[in-house]
Amino acid sequence: MAKGKYQKWLEPENLILLEGWARDGLTDEQIAKKIGINRDTLNDWKKKYPVISDTLKKGKEIVDYQVENALLQSALDGNTTAQIFWLKNRRPDKWREKQDKDDNSALEKLDDILGEVKRNAIHGKTE
Repeated sequence: MAKGKYQKWLEPENLILLEGWARDGLTDEQIAKKIGINRDTLNDWKKKYPVISDTLKKGKEIVDYQVENALLQSALDGNTTAQIFWLKNRRPDKWREKQDKDDNSALEKLDDILGEVKRNAIHGKTE
């Protein structure tokens, strides 16, 4: 590994490339491989050079929002798996798998909702 290789990746055009790779869904390990370094070196660069860390975060954030929006749209379109996933992750206080023995109301509510969705699907009703 050439000494000072990181300097190349601090240049604006290479920061754009890093952001694009992150936005395309590449992992840090895959990005490090494209750069020609190991993941530990990339982690060191991220600590020493905040611009590299911020650039990678920015790229990942964009695609994370796109996936989040797609999941939400899928849930709103009636995908019950997406609905359950969304509720369990966004409202774990109400929708977690393991409930307190005395509080099964969230599970009962989910059963009611899913039953209504199923009945509406069978009878062709939409809201």
